[in-house]
Amino acid sequence: MKVGVLALQGDVSEHVDILRKVGVDCKIVKKREDLRELKGLIIPGGESTTLIKLMEKTGIYDEILSREDLGIFGTCAGAILLAKEILNYDQNSLGLMEIKVERNAYGRQRESFEAYIKIPKLNIEKFRGVFIRAPIIRDISDKVEVLAEYEGNPVLVQQDIYLASTFHPELTNDERIHRYFVEMLKEKL
Repeated sequence: MKVGVLALQGDVSEHVDILRKVGVDCKIVKKREDLRELKGLIIPGGESTTLIKLMEKTGIYDEILSREDLGIFGTCAGAILLAKEILNYDQNSLGLMEIKVERNAYGRQRESFEAYIKIPKLNIEKFRGVFIRAPIIRDISDKVEVLAEYEGNPVLVQQDIYLASTFHPELTNDERIHRYFVEMLKEKL
């Protein structure tokens, strides 16, 4: 099974390193054709408006929407791009998850922080969440499962073959969430 990392902006090498650490064949995705043989894709953090424009320009956006067999893990900006609705900014998204997000909801860069979160479904008592200009998931449908919360807000959610985190698990040496994504793909695809 091959998993790609969208390499238009963001923490690309960090995600690649973790995928390799968990034994996954990993591919860098820069153009539409790069998606064709993949079962999974990670959309890293970065600037969501820039990412979506580059995805549209390269044809990656249309290719993703044409694939019902492509599991996606979005971190931070990637979570914004998976959302059905972005509450505080007029921009396009993939709209694949029935979540509503608010961009930069904790504040600007200087309000970025780290906090330990509990992820019961993964049997994780303490995972270091790195929140950098992080969004907040403000609303979810009943199709979305909340895997972790911080201060009452969902920070890690799953809907079928899609996983979204408002924090950056790739900025830790902890591969457990990436491992979960890979196992999810094996089980569902």
